[in-house]
Amino acid sequence: METIVFFYFASVIVVTAALVVGLRSPVFSALALLVMFFHVAGLFVTLHAEFLAVIQILVYAGAILVLYLFVVMLLNLKGEVRFHHQLTVGLFLGCMVFAEAVLLVVKGDTSSLGQNFSPSREPAQLMQGNTESIGELLYSTYLFPFEIASLILLVAMVGAVILTKKGILEAKS
Repeated sequence: METIVFFYFASVIVVTAALVVGLRSPVFSALALLVMFFHVAGLFVTLHAEFLAVIQILVYAGAILVLYLFVVMLLNLKGEVRFHHQLTVGLFLGCMVFAEAVLLVVKGDTSSLGQNFSPSREPAQLMQGNTESIGELLYSTYLFPFEIASLILLVAMVGAVILTKKGILEAKS
């Protein structure tokens, strides 16, 4: 049963991701992105990572999607921009990823996937929940990348405010 649920979520995620890229209307693309975010959250629930599922819905389906729609409305795109080689490059990359997936399934070598996993954990770590484990890893092992990501987001936010103020000042004059 778990395999069927996984393949349901995985197939819907792949189809809606293709729709996000393939649809011409930005609003329909955002709706497909919303469906994809909810199915990724469902995939997290099947992995017993409920905290990540809630964060997926709150952060991505809530904040990021609203930001995406805000940018689409702010840009007010009138004409259609065409990329001439987009289809050929996309088909080539899709075939490469599909060939890699088939090669992994046929070869059946999954020994390198769980190298960092140690089955002999202490009982205290087993009693720890998802939130505590994520917080402990985030603020100990991954503290530097977490801080770098926060700085990048800060720079992006300041840049967006500066660009918006510049656009408002140019519109008034």
